[in-house]
Amino acid sequence: MEETNELIQERIKKLQRLKDSGVDPYGVSFDAKDKAREIIDKYGHIAKEEFETKNDNCTIAGRIVAMRDFGKACFAHVQDITGKIQVYLRKDILGEGYGLLKNIDIGDIVGLTGKVFKTKTGELTLEVKDISLLCKSLRPLPEKWHGLKDIETRYRQRYVDLIVNPNVREVFLKRSKAIKSIRNFFDSRGFIEVETPMMQPVPGGATARPFKTHHNALGIDLFLRIAPELYLKRLLVGGYEKVYEINRNFRNEGISTKHNPEFTMLEFYIAYADYQYLMNFTEEIITYVCKDVAGDLRVTYTISEDKEEIIDFTPPWKRLTMAEAMEAYGVDPSVFKDLAGAREFAVKNRIDIDKNASHGKVLDEIFKEKVEPYLIQPTFITDYPLELSPLAKRKKDNPELVERFELFIAGREVVNAFSELNDPEDQKGRFLKQVEARQAGDEEASFMDEDFVRALEYGMPPAAGEGIGIDRLVMILTNSSSIRDVILFPQLKPEA
Repeated sequence: MEETNELIQERIKKLQRLKDSGVDPYGVSFDAKDKAREIIDKYGHIAKEEFETKNDNCTIAGRIVAMRDFGKACFAHVQDITGKIQVYLRKDILGEGYGLLKNIDIGDIVGLTGKVFKTKTGELTLEVKDISLLCKSLRPLPEKWHGLKDIETRYRQRYVDLIVNPNVREVFLKRSKAIKSIRNFFDSRGFIEVETPMMQPVPGGATARPFKTHHNALGIDLFLRIAPELYLKRLLVGGYEKVYEINRNFRNEGISTKHNPEFTMLEFYIAYADYQYLMNFTEEIITYVCKDVAGDLRVTYTISEDKEEIIDFTPPWKRLTMAEAMEAYGVDPSVFKDLAGAREFAVKNRIDIDKNASHGKVLDEIFKEKVEPYLIQPTFITDYPLELSPLAKRKKDNPELVERFELFIAGREVVNAFSELNDPEDQKGRFLKQVEARQAGDEEASFMDEDFVRALEYGMPPAAGEGIGIDRLVMILTNSSSIRDVILFPQLKPEA
């Protein structure tokens, strides 16, 4: 830390020398006509000798990430959003401008104009004719950043992480491309993109503990949304038939490699469809995005430190009921008979279960422990217990189950979908049961939403709805091990 402080003080002295010599250390606008990657793509294939007859000028702007000073000449690498390119600065070409280099450091942002050539070693280089300082960097970039094991520092100082780790920048470029691809898919199929409230008087649409805030002007408590579902379904009541929202959700839960309290979801609804239709539709969506972002339907994903898998998105994907999946992975079928049998199995297998957990909750915990980690290839799990799905339509042939599926990829849930419950009486009864569970201590149980029940009383068409975790999908498409690797600024504890 002391060494860093000394380096900062030295840079502050350089800053003052720049000001004293009349140089603005924080520059003005600069017309960077070219990008590093464009120059490399345009000239990289040309033989060294051919440049002797060329005099093509290029203008770039970027951050100096390496420098080698040879007294009367200097090589450096300048990095922009597309990559980095070598530049060559000579005193006899720059004249007085070469003196600027005495106060230039790695990390400074510069604008450069010059002609392209290739060095003796064949590296494409920009011979600089003019240099402008656009921003003086007061903090040195960390050395050997790639070797840092303090991942929290990378998340906390994402701005530095993006500067020095090109692969991190690429992850977020792919994330942006994935979201654009999703929009293209839905817009081309007649969906309407909408926005619903992020602050809600009644949090609903999922089972989760909400964040609470207060609206001073209205004098009421509000909740950050845990899901947009109930508002999107109100739009189906209003006559829209295909709607989607790329939304931010907030759930006051633990932080892990799979969970962040603020996350991004795609949620959409289709009138007159059901969950069976959605399984085929989901294959279409994800294969479309996968081709667009990864360029292939087969992507490599690191499951653990010593295990890589090729995730094959080629449809059709495997489909199993929840009961079939649990039996296939060694769970005794008797767990479905009653709560006592499920609890007994959980205890024998050291699965942590809340003492007040219902039968459905115990089954869910058993599934998470015994099945979920092994669902590596895309797999639809269908037919969930009714009590786990307070907003889904019952199965006609077994009213204790619902028309719901979750899609698992690489051992984690990525999609949740179901045929939507549109019976207002049934919906009200399920809300009341959730209220009872909340009063019994279940902080994730749903609230009663009287207005949503009223909306259903006006009539909502049969429909299917789905949520896709964009963060988790991007994790798979970019081979990222933690959800925080695909969120630019993940939540962290305050610095000590």
